[in-house]
Amino acid sequence: MADQRSTLATRFRGFLPVVVDVETGGFDAHRDALLEVAAVLLDMDHDGQLRPVERVHYHVDPFEGANIDQAALDFTGIDPWNPLRGAVAEEVALRGVFEAVRKALKNTHCTRAVLVGHNAFFDQGFLKAAVVRTDIKRDPFHPFSCFDTATLSGLVFGHTVLAKACELAGIPFSQSQAHSALYDATRTAELFCTIVNRYRGLGGWPPPDNLAPTLARKSIDF
Repeated sequence: MADQRSTLATRFRGFLPVVVDVETGGFDAHRDALLEVAAVLLDMDHDGQLRPVERVHYHVDPFEGANIDQAALDFTGIDPWNPLRGAVAEEVALRGVFEAVRKALKNTHCTRAVLVGHNAFFDQGFLKAAVVRTDIKRDPFHPFSCFDTATLSGLVFGHTVLAKACELAGIPFSQSQAHSALYDATRTAELFCTIVNRYRGLGGWPPPDNLAPTLARKSIDF
């Protein structure tokens, strides 16, 4: 039987981790176009193992007046003006993602979503900028907290690049499919779950009732 503290509602103090990846027309969240957004929803099974359970993905039309750098398009391979993309307006894409997140919050009894991303500040910045542009009032994500798999991968695997971290984690990674929001979000979700589950498997979670003294509690002269 799983430890009660291992339910998703209690694992991250009521936060629901939601993996997000965006593809964009540059690096400036306020000036450059949001071109793709994908979210992977997570859940925890009866054994306390975190796993991906649902994916949401939208191609996005550039907002009016958006900048798009050709170098960004060369990197991602996105053609923003291709009608076969089936792109939707930013507001439609965000409302679709947020609706799925709010449903997951209800199902998991969590209180707030927290964005998980590889170099999460980038995805969070574009998401928040789009929320402001579309004047969406019910953003289910925490306004500033996030979980960064680049940082976690540096700690666990000694590498911060997504492809290399996945390789070290035993997760297949295709360079030809990379830089698609859905593909990168899926691999990032698998990486995050692997790290969380490995930490639990090593005895790191739930924490013991009586923690051993740490370096910070010792009086040591450096």
